[in-house]
Amino acid sequence: MTVRTLLPTWSEWKPAARAPGADLMAGLIVALVALPLALGFGISSGLGAAAGLATAVIAGVLAAVFGGSRFQVSGPTGAMTVVLVPIVAAHGATGVLAVGLMAGLVLVVLAVTGVGRAVRYMPAPVIEGFTAGIAVVIALQQFPSALGIAHAEGEKVWQSALDAVRRFAEEPSAATPVTALVVAATVLIGGRYLPKLPFALVAVVAATVAAQLFGMGLTRIGTIPSGLPAPSLSFLQLDELGSLIGPALAVAALAALESLLSATAADSMAVGTRHDPDRELFGQGLANIAAPLFGGVPATGAIARTAVNVRSGARTRLAALTHAVILAAIIYLAAPLVADIPLAALAGVLLATTVRMVETTALIAIARASRGDAIIMVVTFGVTVALDLVTAVAVGVGFAVVLALRSVAREARLEQVSLDETDHLAEEHDLLRDHIVAYRIDGPLFFAAAHRFLLELAEVADVKVVILRMSKITALDTTGALVLKDAIGKLEHRHITVLLSGLRTDHQRRLAALGALPADGRDSLFANTCEAIDHARRYVPLCRAPIAHRPPAAQTPTPTNTPRAQRLTHIPG
Repeated sequence: MTVRTLLPTWSEWKPAARAPGADLMAGLIVALVALPLALGFGISSGLGAAAGLATAVIAGVLAAVFGGSRFQVSGPTGAMTVVLVPIVAAHGATGVLAVGLMAGLVLVVLAVTGVGRAVRYMPAPVIEGFTAGIAVVIALQQFPSALGIAHAEGEKVWQSALDAVRRFAEEPSAATPVTALVVAATVLIGGRYLPKLPFALVAVVAATVAAQLFGMGLTRIGTIPSGLPAPSLSFLQLDELGSLIGPALAVAALAALESLLSATAADSMAVGTRHDPDRELFGQGLANIAAPLFGGVPATGAIARTAVNVRSGARTRLAALTHAVILAAIIYLAAPLVADIPLAALAGVLLATTVRMVETTALIAIARASRGDAIIMVVTFGVTVALDLVTAVAVGVGFAVVLALRSVAREARLEQVSLDETDHLAEEHDLLRDHIVAYRIDGPLFFAAAHRFLLELAEVADVKVVILRMSKITALDTTGALVLKDAIGKLEHRHITVLLSGLRTDHQRRLAALGALPADGRDSLFANTCEAIDHARRYVPLCRAPIAHRPPAAQTPTPTNTPRAQRLTHIPG
């Protein structure tokens, strides 16, 4: 992939130039929704409200222009703050800025190498599990602000939330938690009945005015610089970059995952659209490179703001760009007003956001689908809350892989088919009388499913020729080929000739490269089973080798609980 394919084109902006009205209105609505979220997530990350606003502006502009989705709205998100909090604790604010820039470089590399499409293979239980976990973590992050507790202690989010509850219980005060709950209720109820109105902004403005009029003594955001700071690289500490590689990779992984999931969600909400995943990573990479230069935190595509953008009638990238420009105007013109917003009001907005994040119907459906999916989802959720998001995704995907392989491996079995009087019983008896037996292998033959039935194959007794019908093998990996080689070797060691029929060309190449073909090489390969049987019948009378006689088994053992999608079946010819 070339960088040129990742760059924007004028054709993307032509519809906006012809009819900008709908996009300008959608951008205004999104900006009103994004303002309290940017402030709240900036504070939650540990770098302050100004950092959240700077991120929303810089990342919003660059991702809108260079991203792969025409509806995507980027900025600070709750999921990212979950990852940033421990980085702030370990490396301080300058560490977070350096991590953001490094993560942006990683995202650009991922885009150029075409990794963006890999997100399509993320298991649904993992996605739902970490989404629910993120919602809980964001809610726990709001406990100190919602309860009016400054500097709650605890290394993990749930520990600081417990500390805030304990300290609030010692000196309770109703004003702060009531403000947070009223704001949250307003956002949820208003958003349900009038979803296009920016109730988050309305509730925050009302809470700010009430706090000023009634002297409620709520903790405010505090002074916010008017305007964006000049670009600077002063936060880079070259001697510390080595220790920041791990956090940078974690931030890049989260930014890629959340952005691509958000773009996919936008595609599902709009008709006839499809995002470019690699270009989306490129846009997010540029956004994360630039945002730290202006004091911003790492950014991702924001699912909630993107959804508002689509539902507000956005048509092109102009809507997301407009949202960023309006936020920039607020920074330059209304910074003193923003400074008076109570932290409890922002906490209420974020609490309402967490409620909207959780799709209970999806969680229930996955839990009912299968026990394995429920386990994956619960484990991912638990690790997200207890540890961190990136670890949770890794553990969830690991569980999904293990359970999938276990399921496939249990499908393999050795089954002898009993033919009735009307179905070639004479041919079967003729073959058995000639000491020729034919088997069919169905389904994928790979490392998780090969050993059991191929090793059982090596134990067949009282035969001179074994014919393996390979045309039904859908996949063959190196492990499966080596196990097949072992089974063939054991049969040939007992002077049993092995013939293969219907072998695909790519499978033949793999077996030949590993030395897994029968001793006769290509002379043992046949286009179909009939040719292999004819050859075997001509070969048997000439066979002088001793036969390893064993008492015939009453019936080949058959493992239970096995679908027929993958099996080794005895056939008559």
